[in-house]
Amino acid sequence: MPDIRKVRRRIKGVQNIAKITRAMEMIAASKMRKAQERGLAGRPYAAKIEQVIADLAALPDIGLQHPLLQRRPVEKIEVVHITPDRGLCGGLNSNLNRKLAAFIIEQKKPVRVVSVGRKGRDFAARYGCDMCAEFINLGDRPGLLDTLPISHIVIDDYTNGVADMVYISYAQFVSTMVQKPVMKQLLPVEPAVIPGGENVDYIYEPGAEAVLGALLPRFVEMEIYHAIMESIASEQSARMVAMRNATDSAQDFIGDLTLLYNKARQEAITKELLDIAGGVAALE
Repeated sequence: MPDIRKVRRRIKGVQNIAKITRAMEMIAASKMRKAQERGLAGRPYAAKIEQVIADLAALPDIGLQHPLLQRRPVEKIEVVHITPDRGLCGGLNSNLNRKLAAFIIEQKKPVRVVSVGRKGRDFAARYGCDMCAEFINLGDRPGLLDTLPISHIVIDDYTNGVADMVYISYAQFVSTMVQKPVMKQLLPVEPAVIPGGENVDYIYEPGAEAVLGALLPRFVEMEIYHAIMESIASEQSARMVAMRNATDSAQDFIGDLTLLYNKARQEAITKELLDIAGGVAALE
């Protein structure tokens, strides 16, 4: 027969855990809505800047002159690996790190990692990845200025030949229940192809080449910032779902423990009644 006191103590402990996970679910839900709004708000801007760059790169002898558009033999690869700083968000961190590990294994050239987030940094350090930079504690609401050092490292590495190709790894927000690990090529910039019916004859001042030179670094900065926003929205969504599942599991466990407690208590009462009845029979 299980100890009634231990079962009661376990029920109380699980109830306390359920309260914590419920509170974490509510906090994540509040942060998730704001993060989703910021992530979704940046998508139209990212799509528009891709369209403008595509139009600029299509001009003869303009796009190929910029160093961020030039292609060269790939000898060194760099990956900007974006992960959360904290856990308790289901399988999001493991899926992102697994995506990075699979990518590194597939490559025949050495891969350097720029880690953004504590979980990605710990993974890269644990498995001996060549980590050239790390950024942690960006918070739940980083601004564009907070992410500029990441962009500057990437742009400088590619421009100076330290990296011949740069990828960005992050969690793309699809829905509250779905977060998709993405490995996307960042450099050299490959402008999106605009359908023929959408081409517009723009007039660029002071000139197309000058505009492209100013716009391409902004494009890289926007891509990295937008990926971080998508990753934060994915993190909060995954954490809300994970905490909801944890709360539901705790409630189910409390029900099982309560049933076990009632059975043990009923068994103890029955045993006491039998002892009393046996004592009365012995006295008679």
